[in-house]
Amino acid sequence: MKNFTGSGVALVTPFKGSKINYPVLQNLLDFHIENETDFLVILGTTAETPTLTLSEKKEIISFVVNYVNKRIPIMVGTGSNDTKQTISFSRTAQRLGADALLIVTPYYNKPTQNGLLAHYKAVAKSINLPIMLYNVPSRTGVNLEVDTVKRLSKVKNIIGIKEASGNLEQVKSVIDQTPEDFIVLSGNDDQVYDVLSLGGHGVISVTANIIPLSTSLLIQNFRAGIDNKEAFLKFNKLHDMMFIESNPIPVKRSLEHLGYEVGKPRLPLTKLGAKHNRALLKVLRDYKLVDND
Repeated sequence: MKNFTGSGVALVTPFKGSKINYPVLQNLLDFHIENETDFLVILGTTAETPTLTLSEKKEIISFVVNYVNKRIPIMVGTGSNDTKQTISFSRTAQRLGADALLIVTPYYNKPTQNGLLAHYKAVAKSINLPIMLYNVPSRTGVNLEVDTVKRLSKVKNIIGIKEASGNLEQVKSVIDQTPEDFIVLSGNDDQVYDVLSLGGHGVISVTANIIPLSTSLLIQNFRAGIDNKEAFLKFNKLHDMMFIESNPIPVKRSLEHLGYEVGKPRLPLTKLGAKHNRALLKVLRDYKLVDND
């Protein structure tokens, strides 16, 4: 089984007009492979997956898997609020060569904990790939509670959770009540140090789209016994900027400032507002990510 600890990047989807910009996507893949990203997450929230057609999703998976060619593990977001659809797309991702799946809790229809348990068990039973649970109540309207995670951690191919509840007490309980090899990743960039300190295993990061090497090295150093909280905290202003508007609006604008023509987000998301762009550009300059010209 491939390793899904350390620094995972929730990759953006670059557009050119109404189309996927595959040359830029290739450049982004090279950027992360060269800068020690541990694994990539495609078709997640940051990828604007709700606006992608099924055909586009399949094309992206095929392109990424074929181009990366096993140089870095690829996790694919396949979750939806329909169990049948989640199973179908998970099987498609498996067939196209994904190394693992990231499956968000069903959104909008607000299932009970028993419903979540049944949903994930049905998906896990239908495929052979490792599954990473994804808990992000702020977007889905439902929290994957500790006892449910504990029960799901006993399912053979459910290997971990991306925890983006923001509740560190809950994260600690998940770590304490699941097996030692159950992977707990921070879903919030500003909580990576805290999650690692509690016994977590890394992050699936938005900010690492623009600072992959720094993010990877922070986690590598922590795991090597260099417990430097200040090194993590110094990036908090940058993390804050990535959410000055809805993700991935700011990170896509950041990548454009770094020279990657990722294009504007698809509607209903819009390009970063002028006032926020000025604030973002100042922070990018403060971190020496762009020139002061």
